[in-house]
Amino acid sequence: MEAARKVFDKLLERDVFVSNMVIQGYANVGPLVEGLNVYDRMRFSGVPANRYTYPFVLKACGAMRDGKRGRIVHGHVVKCGLDSDLFVGNALIALYSKCEEIETSRRVFDEIPEKDSFSWNSMISGYTASGNPHEALIVFRSMLQDHATCLPDHATLVCIPPACFEASAIESSMKADAVLGSALITTYANYGRVTTARVIFSQISEKTVILWSAIIRCYGMHGHVDEALQVFSQFVESGLLPDVSHSGMITKGLELFEKMGDCGVTKSEKHYACVVDLPGRAGLLDQAVELIRSMPMEAGKDEYGALLGACRIHNNIELADEAAEKLFALDPKNAGRYFLLAIMYEDVGRWADAGRVRKLLRDNNVKKPTGSSSVKVDCMYHTFGADDESHQHTDQIFNTMQRLDTIMEEETVTV
Repeated sequence: MEAARKVFDKLLERDVFVSNMVIQGYANVGPLVEGLNVYDRMRFSGVPANRYTYPFVLKACGAMRDGKRGRIVHGHVVKCGLDSDLFVGNALIALYSKCEEIETSRRVFDEIPEKDSFSWNSMISGYTASGNPHEALIVFRSMLQDHATCLPDHATLVCIPPACFEASAIESSMKADAVLGSALITTYANYGRVTTARVIFSQISEKTVILWSAIIRCYGMHGHVDEALQVFSQFVESGLLPDVSHSGMITKGLELFEKMGDCGVTKSEKHYACVVDLPGRAGLLDQAVELIRSMPMEAGKDEYGALLGACRIHNNIELADEAAEKLFALDPKNAGRYFLLAIMYEDVGRWADAGRVRKLLRDNNVKKPTGSSSVKVDCMYHTFGADDESHQHTDQIFNTMQRLDTIMEEETVTV
């Protein structure tokens, strides 16, 4: 575009054709605002826009989510008498959908006299993206009934499954099925629809290993290494610890980590902390230690924190000693590290060591953060801690708790 713009600027006469070419280039590859600047220069120079100008200009406005600028251009369209043009109308539908003005998009859609498949698909995808799956399916049904004009195409079939998926969950209040979700995620991953795949993943409450694998593969195959590692870490934290049958998940995560350099992503401490956590939680503690030793920078509190957590899960007290020693120097004010090591000592009967760690906690004046809970009452959240008397209705709350305790004791005796 830089070279194209230099040629464009040197032209003594710029007609609508060359202006459209430059606007199209900016709308496709950016910078988007430059496309709008060229459009403004074209108008002020007296060169009239045509039916090929406005789709590119509106595309740039939509990509920028600039609904205000889009409405101004829409006014230019009406003045030129091109508001009934199919190409321009389709661009307006897409613009307002991207700017989350779905009602305006529908009005434009309804005013197009002869719609093509792009018109229908834009309206269907707009409704789906805005959280209106029922309306999307109604438009799809109308499209099928209007088959004399146009038939569903490849893009239609890509737009419809998310609407069906979301609408069925809303209609029946059923839990989204992980098997169907995995299939849809894989399908959209193959089409490069990473955002749609993530939306489907987030809608499923009961996530299985297959579902986690699908979304990790989706991110990995499109070079989103950071997101893949982050999701992999969430998978491990979910409690679905990879066992022997799922060891391929660990291998896949480490492969993604190794490929980061090929994708132009610099490995940071955050990334190393993630990959130390993966084999550590799966019981591959030697591999976790080797990853720490191979770091090009000095390992920090996050890496040793992940290692200590893995030692707690798999009861490796010797390695926990080493990790804790590093952590007490790197993160001396984190009470959780001290408590974790003390509990591990107590679990194996090393009471003297447990006492030593707790004394170290007191000597260093490390305070454990006060825990708290919250409850939602009439759309308002109330937060409280143990023996917390700061709430304005403290007496009423404690009296109610005491009555509940009495009721529970009576029920227990009855049973």
